[in-house]
Amino acid sequence: MTVIGLGAMGSTMARTYVAAGHPTTVWNRTPGKADGLGAVPATTAADAVAAGTVVVISQVDYPAMFDSLADADLRGRVLVNLSSDSPERLREAAAWVAERGGTLVTGGIMVPPPGIGKPGAYAFYAGPVEAIEAHRAALEVLGRVDHVGTDPGLAMLYYQAMLNIFWTTLISYFYSAALVGNAEHLRPYVATMLTDLTQDGPMGFLRILTRELESGEYPGADNNLHMQAVGAEHVVQAFTDAGLDVTVPSAVAELFARADAAGFGGNGLSALAEMVRKP
Repeated sequence: MTVIGLGAMGSTMARTYVAAGHPTTVWNRTPGKADGLGAVPATTAADAVAAGTVVVISQVDYPAMFDSLADADLRGRVLVNLSSDSPERLREAAAWVAERGGTLVTGGIMVPPPGIGKPGAYAFYAGPVEAIEAHRAALEVLGRVDHVGTDPGLAMLYYQAMLNIFWTTLISYFYSAALVGNAEHLRPYVATMLTDLTQDGPMGFLRILTRELESGEYPGADNNLHMQAVGAEHVVQAFTDAGLDVTVPSAVAELFARADAAGFGGNGLSALAEMVRKP
C-alpha cells in the first residue's frame, strides 16, 4: 500500500493502514511528514508508486498529482485519488492516468481526519468496477465503499453535493445563533428540526420534497412560495435590525423573489429547484 500526500487526511490514512497491518510506503512533497507514522518513507514519488500496486493519493488538488507523478511509472498501478477538485478535472485525470498505463479510481471521503477508519466512515468512489472490487478490502480500511458509477466525475459530484448541504446547514445555524444570541438555548430546537426533516412521518419533509423533485410537481396549497418570499424579506429585516451580516439571508430572499416573479408563487418550496436548474 502506498499513500501520497501526508497532510491531516493523508497522514491519518497512512497511520490507519499501518494499524490494520498493511505494509505502507509514504511520500510527501514536503519532507519530514512521515515521522511517527510507522510507514516506510520513499525518497521520490516515483519510488513510492513503484512500492505498491494500490496508490492512495490525498493532496490539495489534482494538479498536485499531475506534478508529483509526472515522472512515475504508472503501468499496472491503481491510483485512488481522494483529493478535491472539479468533476471535469477528475475526468481529465482519468484520461491522464490511462495514457500512462494506470487506472484511476476517484473518491471523496466523507469524514474529517479523526473519523477515518472509524464506524460510520464512508467515501464515494467512481471508476472501473473491477478496480474497486479488486481492492475493496484495502479501501474498506478507511471506511465504507460507496461506488456511485463509472464516470470518474461522479465521486466529486456526490462529495461536493454533500459538502454543500453540510456547509450551508451549519452556516445557517451560525446565523440563527447570532440572531438569537444564545446558541445553547437554540441548539435543541435545531436538533429537533433536523430530526423531523429526515423522519418518515408526516413531518418528514425531506422524503416529501424528494418525491416532488422527482415528479416535477410542486403543490403549494398549504404554504405557497409567495407567502414564503414575503417571510424571507422579514428574516432579512430581522438580521438588519440586529446589526448582523445579511449575506446568506439576502441570498435566500433573492432566490424566493426570483421564483415568485417567475410565476411559481402559487407553488410550494420545492419549486425553487426550477430556479436552480434554470438560473
